[in-house]
This record gives sequence, structure tokens and C-alpha cells, in this order.
Amino acid sequence: MTINQAPQALLQSAFGFPAFRPGQQEIVERLINRTNTLCVMPTGFGKSLCYQLPALMADGLTVVVSPLVALMDDQVAGLLANGIDAACIHSGRDRATNVDDWMRVRDGRAKLLYLSPERLMTERMLAQLDRLDPAMFVVDEAHCISKWGASFRPEYESLSALHDRFPNATLAAFTATADMATRQDIAAKLFRGRGDIVVHGFDRPNLRLEVEPKADWRRQLVDFLEPRRNRAGIVYCLSRRLTEEVATFLAERGFRALPYHAGLSPETRRENQETFMAEDGVVMVATIAFGMGIDKPDVRFVFHLNLPASMEAYYQEIGRAGRDGNPAEVQLLYGLSDIRMRRQFIDQDGGAEDHKNREHKRLDSLLAYCETTQCRRVSLLAYFGEQTAPCGNCDICLDPPEVVDGTTEARKLFAAIRETGARFGAGHVIDVLRGTASDKVGQRQHDQLPSFATGKDRGKSYWQGLIRQAVAGGYLWIDIENYGSLKLTDKGQAVDDGAERFFSREIRETKSGRSRRRDPVDAGVAADFDADLFAKLKALRRDLADAANVPAYVIFSDATLQDMCRAQPTSTEALAGISGVGPKKLANFGETFLDAIRSYTGKA
Repeated sequence: MTINQAPQALLQSAFGFPAFRPGQQEIVERLINRTNTLCVMPTGFGKSLCYQLPALMADGLTVVVSPLVALMDDQVAGLLANGIDAACIHSGRDRATNVDDWMRVRDGRAKLLYLSPERLMTERMLAQLDRLDPAMFVVDEAHCISKWGASFRPEYESLSALHDRFPNATLAAFTATADMATRQDIAAKLFRGRGDIVVHGFDRPNLRLEVEPKADWRRQLVDFLEPRRNRAGIVYCLSRRLTEEVATFLAERGFRALPYHAGLSPETRRENQETFMAEDGVVMVATIAFGMGIDKPDVRFVFHLNLPASMEAYYQEIGRAGRDGNPAEVQLLYGLSDIRMRRQFIDQDGGAEDHKNREHKRLDSLLAYCETTQCRRVSLLAYFGEQTAPCGNCDICLDPPEVVDGTTEARKLFAAIRETGARFGAGHVIDVLRGTASDKVGQRQHDQLPSFATGKDRGKSYWQGLIRQAVAGGYLWIDIENYGSLKLTDKGQAVDDGAERFFSREIRETKSGRSRRRDPVDAGVAADFDADLFAKLKALRRDLADAANVPAYVIFSDATLQDMCRAQPTSTEALAGISGVGPKKLANFGETFLDAIRSYTGKA
């Protein structure tokens, strides 16, 4: 491979792509010109190529800092499949393999070296790199470096020393998820103010956004999945235990559901991930341990059974849907128990008070998103500093809620909280409001309070919804240290005193927990390719990937296989014109795929 090519020529000769995706060329040119750059780019927009191509053109080594061993291995496998020599060193490989990779780096054969931050920032590794004078350092998942971020990792913070240790190296950082404060903190730590921040937008207009109060999660999940049985998707759960429970529950109902969490063996996780990547209609039931670096373009839905940790986490997790640009759906269930649990996680994480306060505010923003009465996309993008018009592709736009004056009901609720001493959670307060003669109510003589039975004309689900809105709106807060008791804020006290009004979205009471039946979006997968041939080529790809012990997409992406099905090439020259078929892959796999196409089409 000739490295001294123009970026456009190298894009074709090394990676087999005829053109850059939107936004890629700007980043590539900045790094070629040795400009320190933080790039914020949505998931699925091809950020890896933005640093891999400049790395090939650089006069020296590029070190890529990556947080996950599996992600490093997959990235290197993908580069090697394109004929690009790359290396990674980590504790999951035997010493001989690590030594062999280091020798290729030392001798200048490998242009890219993937390392974890812990391995990179050891004095031994830094001393070895001093001798090589790297041309560029790339920090992937760069939001982990910032204490302002929602996913701060202390081992990432040490990367701020790279600027002083390697003053001649270009520094690049990439993330799909960072608000303005986090972006500025990353740039300050890595670049010392001498670098650019490039934001290529957060909007994913192909995603239909929906949020629903949690009533009966089993019923709601099945209602959502039943009309989507043949589509690939992810169901996110908060715990390992729930992940296993949900996977079993779905499998018993005939869904192809597989679990994924950190408690499973590496072999099981890898096998389940590969099945999800290679086969159609698989539902991955997972904790957040699943997702980073997953390059499956046709994930048609992401369903959250629990409230994510923050708006950043939510955005990153829904970003796994619809990476092929076709319509996809994201659905979130949440309830008061989720809010309480998230507050508890924040308070018990051992961080400093200012960090806890930031995390509580991040959660507040997500709750406000859940209870918003305006377009969800407007709310989501506003959090990241972008403005947009209502999208017409979220539950609020499709079924606008009615905003009502809920002051009377709110004052009944706040009075019950005040009269019970603000020492009880939602369940007991609702019992008082509805006049439920529970043992707990009777023992404390709360049936003698003025607020007892003042809300008996409303159902339990109504009061649960009103409490959710009051918490999300900052009228109430959940006191985790006192067993999740509800307490009035100053804002709530003003309503209780009659000084302010309380406006809420209309609460539709439900008894069965049955979700509204919204038809699945048209997946938009073009009907201009032969689906049977596509299935044949995917099976061939899976066999080749298994034999090479690499992920299926390392052989060819789904998009490349679909282009093959459209063009149905029968010659090497024609196959070389398919996007994603570079010279190395053409040499290694070309005849195998051509034989399959010829056999299917009957053309020699």
C-alpha cells in the first residue's frame, strides 16, 4: 500500500470507500495538518476512519487509547482485514503475542497501536514510546476524561500528561456524548487550550423517540416486541439479575433473546454478541456493559426497561439504533422506583459532593425530558446546546398531551406529605390520599388526618403519575437517606401555600399496564436488493468470520453486502467497485463471494 497518497485516494485504496461521509473529511484534514482536535460526532457516523486515515499518512506511530479490550481487538482485526498493519497490547493476550505486536510497532511496521489508558500511562510504556516519538495520540470515548462528564473514569484523567510528555505529537479526541461543559473540560485537559472543538451535531432524525410510565413492564415489553418479532433490537436493563430474568421471560414467549452482562463468562458474552451481530431478529437483553463499539447497522429498536443514569447515557445507548440511517425506534419505561434507585446510586458512589450534585442535576435533566410536554427531540437536543423545530417523529408530536391546571390535586398531594411529617414514600402517601385503610395507615392514625381520602376519586396510577411529574418538575425530592421519603422543595411549598399554580400534563389512568399500540415504523430497508441473496452472503460471511475468529463485520459490513446484492457483480473488476471492498479484502475474499453470487444468479 502506498501511504503518500491524497486522503481521497487513500480512502479508496485502503478502505474501499469511494467518498467520505458527511463531516469526516473536515476532521481528517485537521489531523493531517496536525491540529489538536476534539470531535463530537454521533454514533454510527464513522469516527474511527477519521483518525485511522490520518494515522496512515502520518510520519510515525499513532497511539489509540481505548477503554475496552474487546473493542481494541475488533478495531485491529478490521484494520488487518484491510491490509493495514496495526497492533494492540493488553492483559487479555499472552505475552508472546504482546511482544510480537510491540516488535512490529518498534520496527515501524505497525502504524497504529491500541492501548488502554492504564497500560499507556505506565512509566515503562511511556519510556518506550519516548524513543519512538509518536506522531499522534487518539483518545477514544474521550468523555471519560472529564469529571464534568457522566462516565468519568479516573484512569483516563492521567492522559492529561500526554501534552507535556509528547509536545510534538498531535492530540485527537473523539466522543459521541459530551455537553458543552464536558467538551470544554476535555479540551482544557488534553490540549491546554491549544486545539479545536468540532461538533457535528447530535440529531438522529431517523429515531422515533417515545417515553412511557412504567406500569406492568412485562406486558409493556411484550406489547412493544410482538409486532417487531423479526427485527433486531436491544433491551437495556439496570441489573444483571433483571437481564437474566428478562432474557428467560422473552425466550419462553418465543423470542430469540440472549443475555449480555459482565457476570457472564467472556466466551458466552462473545458468542452472544456474535449471534446478535450476524443473525436476524435477535433481541439482546443487556446491561450497559453491551454497546460500546457495536457496529451493527440494522438495530431497529432500543428499549429501556429502566431509567438510564443521565441524558448523556440515554443518548449514547439509543445511538445503537438505526446506524444504517433507516427508521428505528427507542422506547423508555420509567417509574418512581427507577428515580429512587438512581438517586441512591449517586449518593452511594463515593464521589465528592460537587460530583454528586452534578450527577443529580444530570438526572434532573433526564426526568424533565421524560415529563416534557414539548417535542422530545427539541428537549433532547437543547440539552446538548442545539436548537431544532418539532420533529413530528416522537410520541409528543404524534400524540400531543393536554396540559392542565393540576393545582388542586397537587395541593392535596403536598398536604398529605406535609401532614404525615414528610417521612414516607409514595406508596404510603397514596394510601392516605385514596383513603386506603392499610395497617400502616391505621397504626399511625393517618386515617385521622385532614388529607385522608381527599384523593379517593382518583386511581393509584393517577397519583403515581402526579408524583413523577412533581419530582421531575422540582416540586418534590426523594430523600434517599430517609428511605425514599417524599419532601417538598421551595417550589412545592409555594404551591402548597397557594402562592403558585401547578400545571401538569394530562395523566391517562391505566389498570392493565398495556402499552398504547403504535405500529412499528417502516424500517426503510430498501427493497432494491435480493433478500435471499443477502441471507446467503451473510451466512458465508459468518462462516469466514468464525474461521478467522473475528467479528462478522470485519469481513464486510451489511451495507457492503447489500450493495453486492444490488449490483450482483460477477467479475473482480465489478466487485472492486463496491463500497467497502478494498484491495486487501478483494484479494482475500473476492473470489469466495463472487462464486456465491455467480452460483445464486446462474451467471458465469
